Amino acid sequence: MALKRSSKAADFDSHAHTASKRTSYERSELGHTTTERAKQVDQNLPYDQLKEALEAQDEIKDVTKVAHWFHPKDLRIQDNTALHHASQLAQSAKKPLICLYINCAADESWHGTSPARIDFMFEGLNIMQKELKELNIPLVFLECEDRKKIVPTVIEWFKKQNVSHVFGNYEYEIDEMRRDIKLVREAGDGIHVSLYHDQTVVEPGTMLTGSGTPMKVFTPYFKHWLDVVRSQPELLDTSPPPAPNSSAAKKELQDLFDTPAPKPAQDKQFQSEEARKRIRKLWPPGHAAGSKRMDSFLKQIDKYAATRSNPAKNSTSRMSPYFSAGMFSVREALQKVVDYNKGSTDFTEAKASKGVYGWVREIVFRELYRQTTLTTPHTSMNLPQNLKFDSVEWEDDEEGWEKWYKGQTGEPFIDAGMRQLNHEAYMHNRLRMNVSSYLYCNLLLDYRRGERYFAETLIDWDLSNNTQGWEPSYTVFNPVSQAEKNDPEGEYIRKWVPELAGVQGKAVFAPYERLSKEEFEKLGYPKPHVDWKVTKQRCTERFKKGIRDAEA
Repeated sequence: MALKRSSKAADFDSHAHTASKRTSYERSELGHTTTERAKQVDQNLPYDQLKEALEAQDEIKDVTKVAHWFHPKDLRIQDNTALHHASQLAQSAKKPLICLYINCAADESWHGTSPARIDFMFEGLNIMQKELKELNIPLVFLECEDRKKIVPTVIEWFKKQNVSHVFGNYEYEIDEMRRDIKLVREAGDGIHVSLYHDQTVVEPGTMLTGSGTPMKVFTPYFKHWLDVVRSQPELLDTSPPPAPNSSAAKKELQDLFDTPAPKPAQDKQFQSEEARKRIRKLWPPGHAAGSKRMDSFLKQIDKYAATRSNPAKNSTSRMSPYFSAGMFSVREALQKVVDYNKGSTDFTEAKASKGVYGWVREIVFRELYRQTTLTTPHTSMNLPQNLKFDSVEWEDDEEGWEKWYKGQTGEPFIDAGMRQLNHEAYMHNRLRMNVSSYLYCNLLLDYRRGERYFAETLIDWDLSNNTQGWEPSYTVFNPVSQAEKNDPEGEYIRKWVPELAGVQGKAVFAPYERLSKEEFEKLGYPKPHVDWKVTKQRCTERFKKGIRDAEA
């Protein structure tokens, strides 16, 4: 027997307390290049072009000032590879180190960055500015309205400040690669640019098959990654924060300190102060907060393997926002795991606990995804990795779209996931797989719409994880059996779908099918928008046709 609809249900019905205000998408906004053009880009990798440009630079021996350019993926001063090298040069040359972050609201809108992620990053920048000031190092914030003018803006600033050497960490997405190519080519003879790999333990592009091509399949990649890290423990070495500038340099740079931190653009602001406070409490920004969270997770890591797929159990690390924004490095996190693992970098099943092995395995997915972004750049261009899926004919079910993002599909597991996303700017990974499958398989809506919605809502969004997570697949998740397996007591569903809080037993997984008509109607919960079995068959047929059309 079920209770009447909870008054709290309305809290989870409305669209994205934490998301931007836009809820529908123009086709042009989700536009993309042709598959032919994508293949051309893949054959002439932007990464290779960038390396060539870097190598073609002339050495500059006369150091005047050294600058580190922070990006949205390296927002920390601890174990920051490029910042460390910048500091070393500044110290050896006895010259000042200055730091820069450029805010371009148009760029964040283009990429769909969520209000939660913007707030998280900007608060992290505030923290970093204070940390660097204690080291006599200014962190300067610049504003740029036009994303095409980012490079000219920073070059002009570098020249104005008499900077001779610029350091930064690689970003692997195609727009950022092209930005850095432009920077190196246009900086001129007086500025030398150095870039470093910082996001991963193993450098993307170096994990190759026996035939010398980049690995794309996870299982052999993971096995090889474990072998590499076990045999090269120095890959997990971390670097210290930058050395302080001298007091004389502080005086010389006095006009650069305390520049106002960026403010969120109108379309990147929370819809309420309550939402902002809630998200800040859930996800406190900064390196120290990330370190504290990692330490807490390690106390329960042995439970991870058994409970990680159950979204009702708070057994995952919830470190993804800190990794995504670079507030805490993966190396530093794995160093903590090494300490837990009795000083060993052998994370194999034979040598590590099931919890350690399972968590490291998830980290390695992140590493593979970055290799994929670098070596298959069309995945940054609104196209699937398997280009044949671009020929699939998608539906125009606007009612289904609205029910999906509001968590009103009538599938409790799906609705619970979407309501968690809209309330916390976060979703358990098991649910991410289920809600994406439901959107592009059962609703047969363009996967790019869901991919964009995640970008505009998640606090831990990054392009590599998001595009790979939304890559179309023939696997159609059954939300009922998935819930029964991964939320066996129905705790997660009852928490996020309070209309079902009083539903007993297995009826909570499929109330429309398992309750009487009278019992169901009392709930105030929608019946399923589509028939899962029917739409699974439709999906299979539509995907096969799309593949055939692509091959024709």
